[in-house]
Amino acid sequence: MAPRELAAHLALTALDERSPVIATLAAAYKAAGFKLALVGGPVRDAILGRLGNDLDFTTDAHPDDSAKILKKWGDAIWETGAAFGTVAAKKGDSTVEVTTYRSETYDPESRNPDVDFGNSIEGDLARRDFTINAMALELTGDAPVFIDLFDGVSDLAKKILRTPGSATSSFSDDPLRMMRAARFMSQLEFTVDPEIVSAINEMSGRLTIISAERIRDELTKTLMSKNPRLGLILLVETGLAQIFLPELPQLKLEIDEHHHHKDVYEHTLTVLDQAMKLEVRLGGPNLTIRLAALLHDIGKPRTRELIPGGGVSFHHHEVVGAKMSSKRLKELRFDKKTIDDVSQLVFLHLRFHGYGTGEWTDSAVRRYIRDAGELLEHLHVLTRADCTTRNQRKADQLAATYDSLEERIISLKAQEELDLIRPDLDGSQIMEILGIKPSHMVGQAYDFLLELRMEHGPLGEEKAKEELLNWARDKEFGSTKK
Repeated sequence: MAPRELAAHLALTALDERSPVIATLAAAYKAAGFKLALVGGPVRDAILGRLGNDLDFTTDAHPDDSAKILKKWGDAIWETGAAFGTVAAKKGDSTVEVTTYRSETYDPESRNPDVDFGNSIEGDLARRDFTINAMALELTGDAPVFIDLFDGVSDLAKKILRTPGSATSSFSDDPLRMMRAARFMSQLEFTVDPEIVSAINEMSGRLTIISAERIRDELTKTLMSKNPRLGLILLVETGLAQIFLPELPQLKLEIDEHHHHKDVYEHTLTVLDQAMKLEVRLGGPNLTIRLAALLHDIGKPRTRELIPGGGVSFHHHEVVGAKMSSKRLKELRFDKKTIDDVSQLVFLHLRFHGYGTGEWTDSAVRRYIRDAGELLEHLHVLTRADCTTRNQRKADQLAATYDSLEERIISLKAQEELDLIRPDLDGSQIMEILGIKPSHMVGQAYDFLLELRMEHGPLGEEKAKEELLNWARDKEFGSTKK
């Protein structure tokens, strides 16, 4: 069977699973006098045997016509993208997006595309980002027809990304496609055509017209892919990362023969790889840990100091890096929780190295738990992933030391239920014992009791009351009644 015939067969076989949804939708468009074709990613994924529940279609019907058809066909409908030619609907477990044949270009100063509706599927496919996304299955004829004008099937087989037309023209129309090249490299583990690499090198500055939100989404998809390293390397080597994440290429610190240090950039990519292997501890792929791995050492370039006689130091790079991470993630419009969690992990990622060979007191372990909070398991993953030494003896020693720390944490948790670390007395009891009203003094007393709890473990209410009264007498406030 020829490659194109095989691809059509594979796509149709995959579509059989969605036959009720796809067949009824195609019938609805055909009855209304319009054409409908499955297009882009779903066709590619159908050929690869991984078709999901999100289906993209293209049609000669205008958005208002699609809206009328989909309202009758689906369970729910969304017209928020109608201005750009797209109407979405949901039926059962499937979500469909139907887009009118179109072409779009960017004004050099604009962040949004100018959309023109087209008259043919051939013109629509020509404007697609990559050949592997420019295939379609026409569904409204007597039988489905596989359309592959740009030899996307061959590129799938060769595992290479190419553009339907010139890469320069494609990226000029939509600069975000340069980031999509990195994303598809990572998701599919493909290589890219040299023409694409050359075009990105020349046009990377064009990305500045794209909104932070769209850039964030593409970066997220790259990071959450099967092999983020591939896409990140492309982003760095072509200059794209310099536009939206300059801290990453800046990790390529100059190394000289007198002041040796680990290659921070390569180390970072390795930490990301290793963190992904440990994600099973977090329940699966996890954006927070992948961002933390990517950003954990970004404070090093700003804190780099040459040590007389050789060597390099990066004192307090975790503190600087936490602030830099927060700033960069805010500029990329990540949500507050992600920003806070990633920044905290960057801040804490060196804490374990103060553990030595297990000299921490129980109170120090409690503080480690308290400071990590709900991110404790993330911190375990990041800390372990951060060991990239090639010295197997040293790696084994670090792993054993961290094993002992985790064992102590588990033991302390079992003894003291440290997931809910709090003083032996709550705010109401503090006010009752000291005879004071709600005020900053209650907070001070609470912090004092929490510190005792961290230092000595559970005291019990009577001992805590005694310590609180002694503290209050020293502070000379409240009635200090007994």
